[in-house]
Amino acid sequence: MAATSPSSRLLAIGAALSISVAGLAAQTVIKLPKNKYTPKQDVELGREAAAEVRKEYPIITNGQIANYLTTLGDRLVAAAPAELNEPVYEYSFTPVNLKEINAFALPGGPMFVHRGMIDAASSEAEVAGVMAHELSHVLLRHGTANASKGQNPLLQLGQLAGIVGGAVVGGATGSIIAQGTQFGVGTFLLKYSREYEKQADLLGAQIMARAGYDPRALARMFETIERESKSEGGGPQWMSSHPNPGNRTQYITQEANLLTIAKPADDSRFQSIKKTFASLPPAKSMGDLAKEKKGGPASGPGGGDAPRSVGTPGQPVPRPSGQFRTERGGGVFQASVPSEWTSLTSSTAVRVVPENGYGELNGQTIFSHGVEFGVANAGSRDLQDATRAWLTGVARNNPDLRTAGPQQSARVSQRSAIVTPLVNSSALGGQERINLYTTFLSDGTLFYCFTLAPEKDSAAFQDTFKRVVESIRLTDVR
Repeated sequence: MAATSPSSRLLAIGAALSISVAGLAAQTVIKLPKNKYTPKQDVELGREAAAEVRKEYPIITNGQIANYLTTLGDRLVAAAPAELNEPVYEYSFTPVNLKEINAFALPGGPMFVHRGMIDAASSEAEVAGVMAHELSHVLLRHGTANASKGQNPLLQLGQLAGIVGGAVVGGATGSIIAQGTQFGVGTFLLKYSREYEKQADLLGAQIMARAGYDPRALARMFETIERESKSEGGGPQWMSSHPNPGNRTQYITQEANLLTIAKPADDSRFQSIKKTFASLPPAKSMGDLAKEKKGGPASGPGGGDAPRSVGTPGQPVPRPSGQFRTERGGGVFQASVPSEWTSLTSSTAVRVVPENGYGELNGQTIFSHGVEFGVANAGSRDLQDATRAWLTGVARNNPDLRTAGPQQSARVSQRSAIVTPLVNSSALGGQERINLYTTFLSDGTLFYCFTLAPEKDSAAFQDTFKRVVESIRLTDVR
């Protein structure tokens, strides 16, 4: 045997290292996007949002299915890059009995997989691919990276759980959660950009390979979703929050060619699990879920997006019945409101209105009766100044708005507040009476609530408005 000189050995080691480094460099390098939140905040956010989702979704409690999904999820987590897999993350993998092709993961680790995704998959690798993609959104912290870009005042509160609960679910039921638990930011937080989608595709492919799955199965699953999209016309729900970056099959296949697939994963349980799914009660659609929630305490009319009208504006508005329910605004507030009134949401506010109290009249949208809760940026730490600035902004669209008396000190949820009486021209004729209550949240954001009714109806709504205001509890952390 020929002797090897030290220099030869060093050359050999150097060559081996260069081959190893080349192998590592071959796969696409994916960098974490900028994020002003901490991994711990991701976990807190995901934990609270998951609780909201579990309240609304038909969770599958079958032990075999739950165990199978957890085993599969744990296998993927074990294959995740260590530098991205924060120790604080709390992973869970929950099956839900809904027929749409969908899966989603919340910040910090909770993941939900629709039965429709399992039914549509032809192999375990296809399911693993979608789960690896969703896991990648968690690892890359795309949800809170999205929030970090936002300028919405509500997002600045750090109270995002309700937003995620509504946004990531999407569709009608997402609106239900949004309307019942926060100010309805819609899909802003977790509607991913095409850049984030491609990152999740590529990192998901890498995780699949390390877990023993061929990443090309992910490309096949996307093709299935695309076909479903064309056949449904509007597309599966998954597509609405996961836009196609384009050429998915091509770049996932290219990435797969750069990867070494580990020892094939044991997928022997997949077919039996599909049979177990088939033995369950029929899956519901998102539309079914929305209908069930219609008129419930956490829903808007129809459980979907805010309607153009509640009842027929211009017709008489019924007096409050005296029955109340709890309206919640994420981690910001809760209050008792008339149980028959409808919740309408916008990006920074919740309106709760009686029949015929909101909608289109004579070509314009009117809000004639009800209560509005909201948040706004405060340019001053002086409450009077902050209130005055907010009113100045509102008055730009309401030129007849004016004060109807002096501001007075008040208490809202045991905090110092101001009540400002106002009058404005009513779209129904005559004047409307408004009482505006303002106070600060813990981060300096302005919280407001105002009650509104035409002058002729003020007496009939007075006691109800008083109870609503007195019931307000601000739940932001101080």
